[in-house]
Amino acid sequence: MASSIALLSGLVFGLGLIESGMTDPAKVKGFLDLFGAWDPSLALVMGGAIVVGFFAFARAKRQRVAWSGALIELPASRVVDARLVIGGLIFGTSWGIAGYCPGPAIVSAAAGSAAAVAFVAAMGVGMACHDWLLAQR
Repeated sequence: MASSIALLSGLVFGLGLIESGMTDPAKVKGFLDLFGAWDPSLALVMGGAIVVGFFAFARAKRQRVAWSGALIELPASRVVDARLVIGGLIFGTSWGIAGYCPGPAIVSAAAGSAAAVAFVAAMGVGMACHDWLLAQR
């Protein structure tokens, strides 16, 4: 059951990214080009995601178990520290340079984009380095 819910959720998410054009790095770069040919479509997609997320997290706070039967464990920390800020800067800079964030990159890689495959591979290496560094602490 949990795998079916995860598969269906991933398919809906991926199809939404494709339909909204967010798998095209030019869309992301167009959004970031404030002084050129600015494309506001990413802001509309983000706004829609924020509205859906607001209601989903409000409901999740009132529940202990997800539809899949898994326990819901929301983060308890609200601390904004150097690790969070530096990580956000690295993520945002990489996203702006490449035109991909993880979701659209995985969808584009699955569709056969060589650039997205390279991005996903680099992302995997970065995640492995992060885990290795944390294990060294």
